[in-house]
Amino acid sequence: MTNIDFYYNEIWKRTLQSVYDTDKIDHDAFDLYLSGSKLVELDEEEAIVIVSGFIHFSIMTQYKSLFEEHFKEQVNGKFIPITIYTERDWITKKKTRNGEIDVPILKNIFDREIDINQNFGNFVLGKSNIQAQVAALTCANNLGLVYNPLFIYGNSGLGKTHLLNSVGNLVTTNFTNKRIGFISGLGFIEALAKSKKDDCIDEFKQSFYNLDLLLVDDIQFIAGKSWTQEVFFSIFSYLVNNKKQVCITADRTPDDIKGMEERIISRFNQGLNVNIESPEYETSIKILEMKLANNVAVKDKVDDEVLSYIATNFSQDVRSLEGAINRLLFYFINFNFDNEDHITLKLASEAFKGQVVENKNELSITKVRKVVCDYYNLSKQQIQSANRTKNIAIPRHIAMYLCRKLLDAPYKEIGNEFGKRDHSTVISACEKVEELIKKDPAYLKAINDIEKRLN
Repeated sequence: MTNIDFYYNEIWKRTLQSVYDTDKIDHDAFDLYLSGSKLVELDEEEAIVIVSGFIHFSIMTQYKSLFEEHFKEQVNGKFIPITIYTERDWITKKKTRNGEIDVPILKNIFDREIDINQNFGNFVLGKSNIQAQVAALTCANNLGLVYNPLFIYGNSGLGKTHLLNSVGNLVTTNFTNKRIGFISGLGFIEALAKSKKDDCIDEFKQSFYNLDLLLVDDIQFIAGKSWTQEVFFSIFSYLVNNKKQVCITADRTPDDIKGMEERIISRFNQGLNVNIESPEYETSIKILEMKLANNVAVKDKVDDEVLSYIATNFSQDVRSLEGAINRLLFYFINFNFDNEDHITLKLASEAFKGQVVENKNELSITKVRKVVCDYYNLSKQQIQSANRTKNIAIPRHIAMYLCRKLLDAPYKEIGNEFGKRDHSTVISACEKVEELIKKDPAYLKAINDIEKRLN
């Protein structure tokens, strides 16, 4: 053993003992998985620690910050980040660094290309998406330093992929030397399966390890696939631990992805989770105006009341708004039998005949809920949640009451639209509102204000 090896052994042994003596780690897990770890390299910028296998790597990763805190005491109070490798990955790393082997970057792993037409400049902002936009923009300007990972969730068609493309485009513009990988959840599964078949898993991992920015769309598709999640966790942990930015989208929160391993959910929650909701009325109008601005032939030929009509009835997501515009223009060009020189509300009603009628109740309830949320500055998730605090319960009761009063909607249907609540809950809410209207003038004024907005 060389003097330097002896030095590494001594300071790491003291670090292990210091961590063991805390009440922040399970001693059985420590003895089984962490006591055999070794410090193999050290300089001013990095300490490299190796562990036996993947389970050891996963557990060590969970306690990485704790080890860094106690390692600092052994190196004169200087913070030195720790990088963790399995023994197998470390051998590959050393051979690659010494030129003994060349681990190639596999081609065609990443099934998505960054769409240059989707950027922060043409992402329409509103209350429904501003948090996600601000978080994505911050990550793009501070790769790996804040909000890592960034997890954006929401229903399909609300702009999650647009934000991933926006991050990729901004990084490409501002940091020309940064390596970016863009992949879907299904693409990851397929590429990993091919790599396993071709016996090149190490090359597969290395293709990700070399990235500065990883964009993953629809991560929920890897749920229920244990080996795929094991490899993803290894890649994900390496990137985040080494200050490489990871941005992820899904159609639900990490905790709601059934079949996703707890350790992955925990790491997702360690970063920043932000959601995108259905666009509110004002944002829907802006989206429609932007879509029409790109069509020179008709951009000045659509009445404002037509835009209001579409925003009211098709604002469940951006794709629905785009589809409605396409339908309207198709009808105007091919079935404008009265030879109107602009698109009127009458023509729009004809174009969407049947579509709006079928969705009338659902969309009307949605509109009531949105207007109430806007009035009280709440999100859709808040008003549908189980939260019973006064600032949320009162708006929820008012929204239910107005759905009953203005739409005569069934109690069961109203309950479903407000977090799957029982019909008796809706009845009770309506009765409470009726009582408060009689007692509190401020309460009556709020309801009148909301009704005016609805009209």
